[in-house]
Amino acid sequence: MRKIMAVWLFVVAVAFCSSSKPAEAQESTPKTEPEKPVHAYRLDFSLNELEEEKKINSRHYSINLDVPGDRQDIKIGSRVPVATSSFSANSVSSAPGSPLSNTQWQYIDVGTHISCSLKEHGDALELHADSEISNIDAGSARDNNAVLNPVVRQIKIDGSTLVVPGKSIVIGSADDPTSNRQFQLEVTVTKLR
Repeated sequence: MRKIMAVWLFVVAVAFCSSSKPAEAQESTPKTEPEKPVHAYRLDFSLNELEEEKKINSRHYSINLDVPGDRQDIKIGSRVPVATSSFSANSVSSAPGSPLSNTQWQYIDVGTHISCSLKEHGDALELHADSEISNIDAGSARDNNAVLNPVVRQIKIDGSTLVVPGKSIVIGSADDPTSNRQFQLEVTVTKLR
């Protein structure tokens, strides 16, 4: 009887140990995704102004990006005051009888703003760029008797495209509706490491 009991305990112990080892092995060795390497790139943007297909002006902007990474921004310009409301108040002033004018102002950004991100898809690179180029129309000015709000001219080029490192590509272009000029946003991507 002792032999039967010992054999039975041995079989149960072997069965228990053999069934629990694979479960332990699965729990103790979780599968982990291999980390993707981080690559750095430099993006060189050119904002080209053309007249009758001849380049007459070009502005250059550069930014370094890590992939995978967040969106990066280039922002250059001015904050321009715009009158949102104005009212007169009759109160004490330096000149008797002249009303004081109270004006409330809001500031708007005028200049160049480029926001971009890169994504790797195997060997291919996808660039997404949002750009806004704005300026004050030279015809808008302040009158001696009243505050005139400026006229802001704006060109937006937003787009996604596949890029090849070392080769330039035009992301987008737009004709100026008030002249025979065209604006192009061009980019060259260079792998840094």
